[in-house]
Formats: sequence, structure tokens, C-alpha cells
Amino acid sequence: MCQMGDGIAVLPTAPHQPRNGDVLFPFRADSDFFYLTQFPEPEAAMVLAPGRPEGEFILFCREKDPKKEIWDGRREGVQGATANFGADQAFPIDELEATLPSLMENKDRVFTVVGRYPEFDSEIIHGLSQIRNRQRSGVHAPGEIVDLSHLLHEMRLIKRKEELHLMRRAAGITARAHIRAMQSTSPGLYEYQVQAELEYEFRLGGSQWPAYPSIVAGGANACILHYTENSCRLGDGDLLLIDAGAEFDCYAADITRTFPVNGRFSGEQRAVYEVVLAAQAAAIAAVVPERPIIEYHDAAVQVLTEGLVDLGLLTGDPAELIESQAYKRFYMHRTGHWLGMDVHDVGDYKIDDQWRLLEPGMVLTVEPGLYIPAAGDIPQRWHNIGIRIEDDILVTRAGHENLTEKAPKAADDIEHLMSG
Repeated sequence: MCQMGDGIAVLPTAPHQPRNGDVLFPFRADSDFFYLTQFPEPEAAMVLAPGRPEGEFILFCREKDPKKEIWDGRREGVQGATANFGADQAFPIDELEATLPSLMENKDRVFTVVGRYPEFDSEIIHGLSQIRNRQRSGVHAPGEIVDLSHLLHEMRLIKRKEELHLMRRAAGITARAHIRAMQSTSPGLYEYQVQAELEYEFRLGGSQWPAYPSIVAGGANACILHYTENSCRLGDGDLLLIDAGAEFDCYAADITRTFPVNGRFSGEQRAVYEVVLAAQAAAIAAVVPERPIIEYHDAAVQVLTEGLVDLGLLTGDPAELIESQAYKRFYMHRTGHWLGMDVHDVGDYKIDDQWRLLEPGMVLTVEPGLYIPAAGDIPQRWHNIGIRIEDDILVTRAGHENLTEKAPKAADDIEHLMSG
């Protein structure tokens, strides 16, 4: 709170969204709100007021209501907010509009997540107007509304010990789920049947839900980067690409594995697979402190481009092909992203227009791939081979730690697992 000076921070959780009719989507707290409060319920807001004698951490939440709790589940109430979540004070959420102006009085600035929840922005502006209307009584309104996101997201970028414990839990659940998917797959199944096995293991391990919609893409579908229909039948001789991760207590894992539906890689499939696996190894090796984040992407591109030349899918000098970005026909995305409470987690990739240096406590994905479509200028034996291999890597003082290494990825290991 020292960065706030004589300011106040006000942050709501996410609204509970309707699905259809009177049915709601399962509620998931706003990541920034949950990071600061750990409070899991909807209809809540927090205030941080440094130096406030009555208490600096204030939660507004739903009151206990025995009748509604019979229908919709237990609530913490204002007493639970203080007893179980460390709030100095708690008030009913219905009192936020009336209480907020007095909390903002005589503060220099208000920190909030500008633009994320327009209705809440309006509530803050309405509160500021009320204070301005009372200026003759000697109070003054904050002169600035400051977006809290940058300060908060830089905090979230470096994971604490407690966060890493949750991420390891999510990673372990996800690794077991990918193993189950490999063991359950056979020709003739539908993609959604494999998805069911995968997500059963998520829930069995204690994950509340997937961190993002699971990608279970067989054959040509693996060349669609964000394929989520998961509705096709798996063919003998196809590859199956699964990009899926469990969420545990609002922290995500993100693993991709690609394996043969019938348990045996063809010659062409294995050749492409080994290129992607080598690219991932080179990229992971570049994840060390004090190196620019772009370097691990560049390492993957180098190996992938050289591999494409060796396979005959590109012709020319690898350096020139990289310069012209010819490789992007087969590899069109970045090699990874930050990972944490969001699967594409927060934090800047550049600082002052320079790629930022990796630091201990950062977690990122490493996920090179090759996607070879059915095209007239590509020999048929390569058609519809889509491969991505992804792991979650923690930057440590000594280098890095692979949080998801328990999910097999060597081609021989996958074949051995599936044959068993």
C-alpha cells in the first residue's frame, strides 16, 4: 500500500453472469480482487484505505440470509469476512453506495480497475460527485482516478511461495489428466469422449473447473490453434493434440501434448514431432534469469526453421527464412505467455519498448508447434500433421523448473504409455 500515498483503492469482484433464462454461469471471482482478498463470493467489493484508524482493509459483501442460503448455498456474511478473510471491517454490499463517498473524502486519488466494470466506474464517479457537492463543508474530493491494473499486475507477475504451491497442485492434476487421456484414446472414439476422461481427472483431483476451454483436436483439427468443438471421430493414423489445463483455487495450469490415436507415430509424424520437441528443449534452456523474454521464442524459431528445411517443407538458408518470416506458414504464434491466475496472465512483456528480463518467480509457458495443412504444394504424406508441445516453466534463481514435467512427451515414452 506504500505506492498509494494518500490514496484509496476500490476494487469489485466480477459480476455473476446469466447463462440463459434464470440459470447463471458458475461464479468465478475477478482475478485481481481474489489476489488481494481470497474472497470467493459474488456481489462483493474491497477498499484499501492506508492509515484509516478504524481499519485499512474493508470488505463489502452479501449478508447472511438463511432463506436464500437454503436455495443457493452458504454465505460468509460480514462476520465471516472479518473472521475468515482478514478484513478489518466488513459491511453489507447494499451499503457500498452510501458508504463509499465518506471513505473517499479528503483522499488525493482513487485507485481502481478503470473500464473493466462500467457500472462500478459509474458508482465511483457518483461518489466523487457527492463529495464535490459538499466541498463548502471543508472536505475535498480525490483529484485523480488511477488505473490500479499496472501496479497490481506487476505484483502478480512474481509469484509468492503460496501461489507456487497452488500452481504445482494445478500442474500435477493436469499432468495426470493428460496421462489418462493418452491411456483412454483409441481409434473410433469421439474427441469429446477423450475430453470427458481428461476433465473427469481434473475434478477427481480437486480442480474446480478447467482453466480454459479444453482443446481436443484430432487429425486436421490440430491445425486449428484454438479448436474447441471437440466433436469429431478420431481416425486410425491420426494425431490427437490436447491443450488443456486445470484450475485450482484460481490458479491455472496449461499443458499441451500431441500423440498418435492408435498409439504409434508414423515416420512422418515422428519426424515432425522430434523437431517440435527439440525446439521446446532449446526454448526451455533459454528460460533463465536476466535474459530477455524474447530469447526463448527466438531459440524455438531457430530450431523449427532448421527442422522445416531438413524435412523439405521449406527451402533456403534458415537465417534468411527467419528474416523473411517464411516459417510462419507452419508456426504462426509466439512460443509462450505468462501463466498464473489467468491462463494468459497479466504483466508487461516490454518495458520502455525493450523486452523485459526474466526474473525468479515468473511463470511462463513454452509451447512451440508446427501445423502442416493439406495444400497442393505440400506432399500428401505431411498433410494435416499438427503438433504442439507445452509445459509450464518457473524461473528460479538457478535457472528454471518445469512444473509439468510429469506429463510424458518423449515419443518413445508416449508409445510405451499407450501400449500399456
